[in-house]
Amino acid sequence: QLQLVESGGGLVQPGGSLRLSCAASGFTLDYYAIGWFRQAPGKEHEGISCITNIDDITYYADSVKGRFAISRDNAKNTVYLQMNSLKPEDTAVYYCAAKHGMFSRCVPNRPDFDRWGQGTQVTVSS
Repeated sequence: QLQLVESGGGLVQPGGSLRLSCAASGFTLDYYAIGWFRQAPGKEHEGISCITNIDDITYYADSVKGRFAISRDNAKNTVYLQMNSLKPEDTAVYYCAAKHGMFSRCVPNRPDFDRWGQGTQVTVSS
């Protein structure tokens, strides 16, 4: 079965950190660019980060730039999203998604991604 599974979400205080993981099973991430998206209650999906499979080029939305870091470990077939200096407005369900092909640039545009995880909840609150 081909699937992506996110983990690492939870409740954290403002200013805290979390690391999300996106593990692939049934296929290898070597041939996919990976994006992270989030959806807060009552808001649209937001593409926040992406990493290519050529040279690991990264992209960050302005809302997370300087606070979040995306990385990939192809040996573990996993992509990570390190989230630092978390704010209440980062509260959302976070999804990873995969886009098949070889890419040297990547923008998290939702229609371009064809495999999605089930999401993990991140809540930032005191």
